[in-house]
This record gives sequence, structure tokens and C-alpha cells, in this order.
Amino acid sequence: MTLGSKLAQERKLKNLTQEQLAELLGVSRQSISKWESDLAFPETEKLLRLCDLFDCSLDYLLRDAPRAAAQPAPEAPVRRIFRERKSAKTWRGLPLWHIARNAHGVIAIGLKARGVISIGLLSRGTVSVGLLSMGILSLGTLSLGLASYGAFSLGLLSAGAICAGLVSAGAISLGIVSLGAIAIGDFSAGALAIGRFFAIGDHAHAAIALGKNFAVGSVMQVLGEPAAAQLQQARDLLDAAHPAFLPLGWAKDLIKLFLH
Repeated sequence: MTLGSKLAQERKLKNLTQEQLAELLGVSRQSISKWESDLAFPETEKLLRLCDLFDCSLDYLLRDAPRAAAQPAPEAPVRRIFRERKSAKTWRGLPLWHIARNAHGVIAIGLKARGVISIGLLSRGTVSVGLLSMGILSLGTLSLGLASYGAFSLGLLSAGAICAGLVSAGAISLGIVSLGAIAIGDFSAGALAIGRFFAIGDHAHAAIALGKNFAVGSVMQVLGEPAAAQLQQARDLLDAAHPAFLPLGWAKDLIKLFLH
């Protein structure tokens, strides 16, 4: 059989008219007619599309090979990884482990994952790891949690390149207690430390400011390496507990660790 004869036969087996096949391929009906009459030859792209439509191999169309279904395309690596698998055992209605694109289990791994322990691009769980992660303990590029670590992190305890939290530590840090290259908060320590009540670092700006190279303080300021007596004076001022300090007693006690 010629290529044209095979195309005509396969088209009829699919109950398609020449017009319908032409529409599927994005060509004219005249092109289909010429192919089936062996007056013209389909482009390679159209041949591959015909193989998909007729579920046959290219070898069958072009040669005298027996008809065989087209070989399925290799499965994409991501789809292989996240082909659904899960434990038969459950805990509180959840599989002990679940691997899928949208995974939900005690241990969940997927593009979107929810679980006690979850790993995924979008991850939510008690312990969460992912590109975007949310959890009690959260690690990710964008991380949100009670304790979080990531390039961008937000949490009660927060660490990362850019972070914000009650206690935060990072290159750029925002928090009640803030530690970092650039630290901004109520009590700050860093190369550039800006605090509402206390700041210590190379450059310090706060009510109580201890700065190695630059210091501006409205209550106390020390430029250079502070002496033992100056550190004690700073501790005494913190312990005096200006009324604004009172809700932040824990923060005051934490920052005093830098005054020894």
C-alpha cells in the first residue's frame, strides 16, 4: 500500500471526512486529497501529527512495516517522580506517606504537599520544606512559620537573607529583637543597627546606642569600644525599664546578652 492509500484507510477507520482531517491538521481539504492520491507528500510535522491521530507508527506509514501502535512518548522526569504512590497504612485517616503531584499524608512529597512533614514546591505542614513553605518549622525560599528559615522568611523566630519576626537574624533583619548586617527593630545588633530602644554595632542609632564607628543615642551613646563601666550603665538603663520597655521584658533580657 502507498502512503496515500494508508492515509485514506486510516481516515475512514476514524470516521473522519477529508474536511474534518484537514481542520485537525490545520491544512486545506485539497492538501488531504493530494496526499491520499499520492500527488503530494505531507511535511514531517504533519506526518508525526497523523501518527498521533491514527495511533500508528511512522514506520508503518512510510514503509511496508506491519501496523503497530505508536510508541508512547517517554514520561517526563517530573511526572515519573510524582507518579502517585502511598502507604496502605493510615494515621487518623491519612496515609503514612504519600507521593503525588498533590500529596496529602503524614509524610507528603509533591509539587503541592500537605502533611505533618511536607516537602514540595508549595508545602504546608508541621515541618515544611519547599520553594514556598508554611508550617510550625518552615524552610524554603519563601518561608512562613513559627520558626522559619529561608531567603525570605517571616515567623516568630526568623532567619534568612531577608527576614522579619519577633526574633530575627539575617542579612537584612526586621524584628522586636533584630540581628543582622542591617538590623532594624526595638532592640538591634548588627553592622548597621537601628533600634527604638537599644542598638549595638558598627553604626548604632537608638535611645541607647553603642557604636564602634558611629553612634547616635537620645538617652546614652558610646562611640568606640565600650568600657566595662559603660556596659554596666547600659544594663542599668535597660533594667530601669522605661514604661515603653515593660511589654518587651523578654526582649530586653535577650539583648543584654550582648552587653557582657
